[in-house]
Amino acid sequence: MNAQVLDRELDRIEALWSDGLSEAYSSYLAGVGHYRPDDRPRVALAAALVEVAVRLHGLGGPAAPPTTLLIGDLCLARASRLLAVSAPTRVQVAFAAAIEAMAAAAASKQAPPSSRELLLKALEGRQ
Repeated sequence: MNAQVLDRELDRIEALWSDGLSEAYSSYLAGVGHYRPDDRPRVALAAALVEVAVRLHGLGGPAAPPTTLLIGDLCLARASRLLAVSAPTRVQVAFAAAIEAMAAAAASKQAPPSSRELLLKALEGRQ
């Protein structure tokens, strides 16, 4: 993904790049080799945005402040858009199932499953 595209995707959430988004992106980038070259960065960024959104929402912990929740929602919306244009439907469904599993665990006061593990499975289209 060229710098201009990355800049557009990070509009208004640039601070997250140095607060874990960059590391998560690099981690997921290593797991998207089976995607078309143009789609790899977008799908990896989508996974990283979901991971950061889950952290921002504080699933399983105390409620996050409203502005933090909104930034998390923005991350989820961008991830959804990136997946819609860069990933097959089965991967999109797997991402939705992963987010649902994390939210359901938090809602039932259980320890949430590892977001990274779930999202790496989702990148493969597995639930």
